[in-house]
Amino acid sequence: MHSALLAATTADYTVPQVWRILTKTGYFIGLSGTIGATVTYATTVRPALRAAEADPEDTAILRRRSAIHLAWAGVVLLVAGYFQLAARVARSGKGMPFGDALAPGEIWSYLRAPAAKGAWIAQGTVYLVQNVVLVATAALLIALFAPAARRRTDAVALAALPLSLAVTLIAAVPATKPADLDRWLDLALDQTHIVAGTVWLGGLALLVVLAGTRNRLGNGAGLLWADMWRRFSLVAMTCVAAITVSGLWLSWKHVGAVSQLWTTGYGIALLVKVLLVAGLVTAGAFNQFWLMPRITRARRTDDTASLLHLTLRHFPKVVWGEVALGAAVLVVLPFLSGSARTEAGSPKAVSDGTVFAGGAALVIALAVSLYATAKASEALSRRLPAPEAS
Repeated sequence: MHSALLAATTADYTVPQVWRILTKTGYFIGLSGTIGATVTYATTVRPALRAAEADPEDTAILRRRSAIHLAWAGVVLLVAGYFQLAARVARSGKGMPFGDALAPGEIWSYLRAPAAKGAWIAQGTVYLVQNVVLVATAALLIALFAPAARRRTDAVALAALPLSLAVTLIAAVPATKPADLDRWLDLALDQTHIVAGTVWLGGLALLVVLAGTRNRLGNGAGLLWADMWRRFSLVAMTCVAAITVSGLWLSWKHVGAVSQLWTTGYGIALLVKVLLVAGLVTAGAFNQFWLMPRITRARRTDDTASLLHLTLRHFPKVVWGEVALGAAVLVVLPFLSGSARTEAGSPKAVSDGTVFAGGAALVIALAVSLYATAKASEALSRRLPAPEAS
């Protein structure tokens, strides 16, 4: 009975084709690899490596591993970007087989198509500019395979950062003027969601890759890694706040009632995504309230052995779990097509003063909670018992 009801209520939902799942997931993996890695390198890795107490040998090892990771991220972005562009061609107009859409001639025709009536720019032109920037970003990062470019890893990463952000931001430029404020907010908060998510997931991936060098690092590397985990924790908390605010807006726009989370195809996909993200947040909370206080305590008491174990053995194990959950989130994304409101026949969501007031209150509450989280983690580090003498 229940399965029959579910089938009836999800009748208007179309499961994406396999090529669509692979291309969209691959594209977001590519964005995570470039946006997340460059932002994390700029905000977390580079400042820690430039610290006065960092060992030169450890710094050289980590900088080289970062450069290689960024170079491979460029390769993935280039390949994923091509398949994503072909997927756009396959879905445009009356559609065509994905295999046919891979042909360069079909792609070029799509990019050069004239603007639609009433549009200020052709949609193909928007994607042409986006992919020019994508190729430039990938080429810049791929150059890090060369030893000469690796000597300038900082400069290359910092140059690639705004370019990688532009890849997703340009694609969001509307070909026609948005009809109202809600549509502008949809565009802005959708990009906020994408950027925050890719920074979080891509940053986690970079750090676990760097942690793989632990057997080559010196005994004092725990201090360096304590600084990196501390810095990235702040980045991750900011991303969580941005994802929460933008995610709630987007969910409200597409889901008209809580019951639609399990009675519509879109809602089921969203529910799975929310559960996976909740797992990510739980792992992050464990890091913040259990691992970080112990790392801070070990750092304060000069317990080198404990610091090395916590930062390069224990912490990466938890982060690997987060990376796995993040990969699952990216696999779910292609299934978020359409809208639960449309499937259920619910009216379109329209914002008003009450919605904006609630959003402002939520932003303030999240800011307060982030500050309280940081203070609570610091307080816990002071309350922990001193490590036993070996």
